[in-house]
Order: sequence, then C-alpha cells, then structure tokens
Amino acid sequence: MVVHLLAFLLIVSFFSSSESSIIDQPTLSFSEGFHPLYGELNVVPHEANKSVHISMDERSSSGFRSKLMYVHGYFESSIRLPENYSAGVVVTFYACNNQKFPYVHDEIDFEFLGHIDGQEWLVQTNFYGNGSTNRGREERYVLWFDPSEDFHRYGILWTGNRITYYVDHVPIRHVIRKVDSNSIGADFPSKEMRLYGTIWNGSNWATMGGKYKLDLTNYGPYVAKFSNFVLNNNNTGSLIWNENENEMMSEEDTRHMRTFRNKYMTYSYCYDYKRYAVALPECVFYSDEFAHLQKFDPWTFGSGGNKASN
Repeated sequence: MVVHLLAFLLIVSFFSSSESSIIDQPTLSFSEGFHPLYGELNVVPHEANKSVHISMDERSSSGFRSKLMYVHGYFESSIRLPENYSAGVVVTFYACNNQKFPYVHDEIDFEFLGHIDGQEWLVQTNFYGNGSTNRGREERYVLWFDPSEDFHRYGILWTGNRITYYVDHVPIRHVIRKVDSNSIGADFPSKEMRLYGTIWNGSNWATMGGKYKLDLTNYGPYVAKFSNFVLNNNNTGSLIWNENENEMMSEEDTRHMRTFRNKYMTYSYCYDYKRYAVALPECVFYSDEFAHLQKFDPWTFGSGGNKASN
C-alpha cells in the first residue's frame, strides 16, 4: 500500500507540471482516424466506433492503421492491456512507413512486453530512421501501475528535431536530433508515417527474453483496448508546438523525466557498452542514470561504461 501511495504521489507531481500543451488535446474516434490492418475479424469497434478492441486468438493476431500519413505531430492513445497471464503478448502503438518505404523506413515505437503474475509490467520504446534497424535504440521501463486494470495514455511528440515519449503525460524519454558533424543524421525519423496499433505473438523475445511463452490455450483470447485517439499535426489547425522554438523541454519537465528514469528505467542502449563501445551520437551520459542501471543489471552495464557525450 505504501509503495502504491508513493507512486501515486509521484505521478500527481509529474502530471501537475508536465507540458501543458499536450494535455486535453481533441480526440478522434476509431472510425474517423483508422482502418483495420489485418485480422479484421479480431478488430472490433466499440462505443459507436469511438474505441476499438483488437485481439489475438487461435485464428489470428490483429491490428489497425491510420487512414492518413503524417509528417511530425503529437500522437496519443489511451490503452488497456490484456488481463491475467500475457507472457509473449506484444501490444504496440507506433508510427511507421515501412509499406511506403520498405527498405528505408522510419519508425517510432511503444511496445508492451507481456506479463506474468508477480512480475513488473514493462514497456519498451525504440526509434530508427532510413532503415537503420541494425542500430537498435531500445529503452525499457517499469510501469508504476497495472496497465491491465484501466486505460492509461501513451503519447509521442515528433518534430523535425525532437522525439519525446509520454506515459500519462509524464515525459519518459527525450531525443534531440543534433545538427553537427557527429549528428544522428538519417537515423532520425524524417519521412511521413502512419500510426498503428497491433497485438501479436512475441514469445521468442518479449517476456524475460523469451523465457515465458504465449499460452492461448489457457488464457486466450488476448484483448487490447484502444480509445481517445489524438492525431495532431500541422494540418489539424490545432498546433501544440512551434517548429521554430527551442526543441528542449522545460527545466521542470526535464527534472521530472530524470526522476522517472532514475527510478523506473531498466535498460538503455546508451549505457550498454558491450553492445556499443562508443555510444551512438544522440546519447547523453548521466552518471546517475548509469549508476541506477549498474545497480539494476550489473552484468549488462558492468563498471566501465561507454563513451556517451556529456
């Protein structure tokens, strides 16, 4: 009870001072913004097409995609994850353009990695541009709530020089596209993308590295619920950012994000020197984040550290 109370107080503090421009954005219904992508029988609109349930059963997994493509914007959905044992079940909310640019596609991801009783819930973020999938930029975090009990909001702010991920309007990750000789360059997503929601079988990697597998026989079908869609870009007439303004977050939001990361982050490629002897160019080294990850996973993060920029 004390742990949950502390988490609640922490999130209230975050929410009260998060970037106000992303809160209370106008929402779209499922039918206004999206089409089924695959597994159409498992894509079921609810609330007069305002929301949608997507499921995975013995027949098929399923997913949906936005009707339009977007260059930059703020994108959000309220999501409720499958209940009970859901090991191996991957639920995603992401932007991608692999159908239009199959060999040089961009992507910005939220991925939920399944769950077993007694373990914490994990969410992973990742991004890449121009088909740079060989340079994984994954980060993982513990969620401070049970995402199967109720809806929670997951958002992506993407501009020409910035990607910021939000959970319940708390900034959890912020990437700046540096413009210098050591820039991230084409690895930064830059081409128009659609928004997607999917549910599928990731048993070979998703839950504790694939240790725990999908169990449709005893626990399926698995159902993920999406609602309150926000698709806000330059064409909506309701901008929430200015491309010409500073791409940095406020000092207060930065402080809250650092607090979150020092408490809930479980993996970051920027500190995985076994994987990257020299950190990728967008990485910024924070000694407190590194110390937290070393304590959480000393085998992966060791004691040497990589050469991230300060």
